[in-house]
Amino acid sequence: MAEEKDPVQAASMARTAFHLLHPQQLHDSLALAPQLSLRIALIAGLQASLAVLAALVLTLLSPWPELVGFPALGALAALFGRFAPLQRRRRIVAACALLLLLAVFFPTLASLFGASEWALVLVLALVAGGSTVAVSRWNLGGPGAVIIVFAAGASLHPVATWQELAARLLATAAGGLIGWLVCWLTDGLRAKEVRVLQIPAVRIPPMSHQWIAGARIAAGAAIAALLAWFAGAQHPAWAAIGATAVMQGSHLHVTMSRALQRLGGTVVGACLVWLILAQQPPLWVIVLAIVVFQFLTEVIIGFNYALGQITVTPMALLMTMLASHAPTMGNMPVERVVDTLLGAAVGIVLAVLFSSVDDRVHLAELRRKKA
Repeated sequence: MAEEKDPVQAASMARTAFHLLHPQQLHDSLALAPQLSLRIALIAGLQASLAVLAALVLTLLSPWPELVGFPALGALAALFGRFAPLQRRRRIVAACALLLLLAVFFPTLASLFGASEWALVLVLALVAGGSTVAVSRWNLGGPGAVIIVFAAGASLHPVATWQELAARLLATAAGGLIGWLVCWLTDGLRAKEVRVLQIPAVRIPPMSHQWIAGARIAAGAAIAALLAWFAGAQHPAWAAIGATAVMQGSHLHVTMSRALQRLGGTVVGACLVWLILAQQPPLWVIVLAIVVFQFLTEVIIGFNYALGQITVTPMALLMTMLASHAPTMGNMPVERVVDTLLGAAVGIVLAVLFSSVDDRVHLAELRRKKA
């Protein structure tokens, strides 16, 4: 067809939407990718699960078990830098522990000054945009800003006193220290593999591009979370997390694949956590389940993002339940799916609207080659 010979015509918004909804896109999202290093994935899973386990157990046994969610959030700093050399890994984990601390600080401080629910959602969106820039600027790598946004979302529950704010920050900082110590003590397990592994060079975009990407993700997180809030969702942060995760994709086809993978994995993961909680497990079984799901996530997410969502969804919901001291999960699994769908949809729409002609031409060429 003549229109396909003109790259700009083939890259129109309508054609881009057609390409993204093509059955080939679903096929691509189901494909398994080779692991860059299965050994490092296993070690990274071990490190993250040990850090979270230590944070959970030490807090539950302490005089402050009500803070259990915040040390676990800080310990998630151990997720970053799995392919970095040892010295750089320590700097990356420390930087991410600081970002997680700030992610807890800003929403908590805003709530202390009496911010309304919608204002807290906007603070969450600013954290999403700011952390996107920080992760890119400092080349912190995966899992990217989505973990920082998760920490901010867990901090939307308001506090009334400066003492509560200080307790949250100290608990989060303690968790970050635990994550750093676990990586420091165990990083020797991956030292040899890192030395021989051929890691593709990472191109850090110009600062102006980083700020544009941060602004896009802030807008996506804000729109998704506000829509969820207006719809009466109890956890609008999940929609913001979904939009952030989807919009982290480097190209439009990657963004669409992440949306499909995140939604499919979340549905399966929500069913899985519902089955677990239907057995009414005791507290320590829930803690063990969080640790096991954390380990599995880090091992399998490199094969396919959807597989990681199957295990990360129960972990996130169980951590949310512990942090909120809720006796049951209630409708959280259903809301997680709905909010994920909303966030993914907002992310895709904004990714297309904000895309450049080059982005759309790249997608059209990709579809033409696979036709």
